[in-house]
Amino acid sequence: MENAQTVANADLQIRVVGQVGYITLTRGKVLNAVNRPIVDGMTQALIHWAKDPAIAMVMVDADSEKAFSAGGDLAAMYACGKAGDYESGNAFWRDEYRLNALIDRFPKPYVPFMDGIVMGGGVGISAHGSHRIVTEHSVVAMPECAVGLIPDVGGTHLLRQAPSRLGEYLGLTGTRMSGADAIHARFADHFVLREQLAGLKARLLETGDVTEIGKFETAPPASVLAEQGSEIDPIFSEATVTDILQQLGTSASDWALKARQSIEKASPISLLASLSAIRAAENLEIALRNEYRFVSRVLEHGDFVEGIRAIIIDKDRSPHWRFASISDVPQDLLQRLSDVADGGDPDLRALYAG
Repeated sequence: MENAQTVANADLQIRVVGQVGYITLTRGKVLNAVNRPIVDGMTQALIHWAKDPAIAMVMVDADSEKAFSAGGDLAAMYACGKAGDYESGNAFWRDEYRLNALIDRFPKPYVPFMDGIVMGGGVGISAHGSHRIVTEHSVVAMPECAVGLIPDVGGTHLLRQAPSRLGEYLGLTGTRMSGADAIHARFADHFVLREQLAGLKARLLETGDVTEIGKFETAPPASVLAEQGSEIDPIFSEATVTDILQQLGTSASDWALKARQSIEKASPISLLASLSAIRAAENLEIALRNEYRFVSRVLEHGDFVEGIRAIIIDKDRSPHWRFASISDVPQDLLQRLSDVADGGDPDLRALYAG
């Protein structure tokens, strides 16, 4: 980038403090929704800092205690979909997924402060990092099925890495994780009380040494998800979404009732595609490839535009999905949504070359 030392605008601040490349999201009024300037700014900074021997680590936070980032800029995607401008949406996804891969492969410590709401695109710029910090106020989730998408930004790989069948549960229901749950689900690494964050950030900026995190972290509270695991695993190991729903219907647990209700409200197309994508996501490259194949067609052929309308635009929370039930979704549509993307799959090779 032209000057990786000092970049500041309405969307983010990028600067170098000592040995630390420091990024702060500054779209607090819209819960730091990930947009084009954030994707481009972070990408350019990471490529620059990866090669800069003066940079020992990268730190990413937000200017709002309410949200690190509540997801991608869905209003912008809605505008693209309504206008039939599918290529603009696809170009954004290609570049966003490239950023997710850059974070995963970053050759130095990458420390995101996942305080407050962390969902969707916010997960993509945090949970692929090397030293992921959550707090007692963290709320982490992949709720994409509820808006007609699938867990993306590499989320299917993160879900695949969760213990046993927890990933299928989280991906299909969009269940919100506490900080302790996020650590159990392998979306985060360190639990630090919010009151300790300022001191930790100051210490990291002073030293550039990630081992300092250990002096500020504390043992997380008990994870609710860990306690529910023995019930979740057999149900979400079922072969199909229909089978999962049937098994949920036989459970008297409150969590099972809520899970069933969440799944029944979600897009049938998204549910079927999500279960398949999570189970296929053996590594991040496969995950991002399959996610892009779906999202590159979802504005035109899926439920995403309607999902955004119902949740974000009109806020009536009554989406009219293309198909009334899972059994109504044509197999040839699912196949089309998983075929090689028009124009080719995203190229994630040699991200730090040159």
